[in-house]
Amino acid sequence: MNQQQKCVVITGGSRGLGLAIIHRLFEAGYAVATCSRHPTPELQALIEQHGSSSLLWVPAAIGDEAEEAAFFAAVIEWAGPRTVHALINNAAVAQDGILATLPNVDSTRIIEVNLLGSLRMSRLALRHMLGARRGGRIINISSIIGSRGYTGLAAYSASKAGLDGLTRALAREVGRRQITVNSVAPGYLETDMSAGLEQRQRAQIINRTPLGRLGTVHDVSPLVMFLLSEEAGFITGQTLTVDGGISC
Repeated sequence: MNQQQKCVVITGGSRGLGLAIIHRLFEAGYAVATCSRHPTPELQALIEQHGSSSLLWVPAAIGDEAEEAAFFAAVIEWAGPRTVHALINNAAVAQDGILATLPNVDSTRIIEVNLLGSLRMSRLALRHMLGARRGGRIINISSIIGSRGYTGLAAYSASKAGLDGLTRALAREVGRRQITVNSVAPGYLETDMSAGLEQRQRAQIINRTPLGRLGTVHDVSPLVMFLLSEEAGFITGQTLTVDGGISC
């Protein structure tokens, strides 16, 4: 099948890792549907370059159940006869702060976006994949913080640990229908999320990383592409780490 007949849905594709993955998807010939709160100039340039038939962007906030449902409904209408091959749950938020003083509204939003939003998007995608009976892929963008923890990121760590648990459970549920479910857990990347690190924190992280640097989105996106491929068809229920060795 021509990859252009296959669609990949990725949340939070307007910048950072999500945008890098979209670039890779286009190189591989996929059609792409994504959502974010607002477009970015980089995403708008991609829409102009590839056209609305190859790239769908919908203004939608993951963490809002109604907007998630509206986004996926728009995807199905846009895809038409094409196969929705995969869902990449990439949208996430982080709020640095000691849990004892972190407002409930902030911790609730982190769980709502990072975990519950991914769970609900997976449910929508699975209903479509199971109905189509063509298999599929779900890839959850997790984090080493989910397994290692980090001071000031308790809610974020809990949300990513929950995402890894969701990965393992769903892999068991849908494996016999040839749907694989995996997590990709990046380490500390040069993205907007890490831009707020103090210089001292950055230096500590780099010193603890065997490869001696922060990662980039280009270190992670090839693994995502591999998990989408036929060659990864026997890999499921795994959390695959890309962190320069910091967690070894």
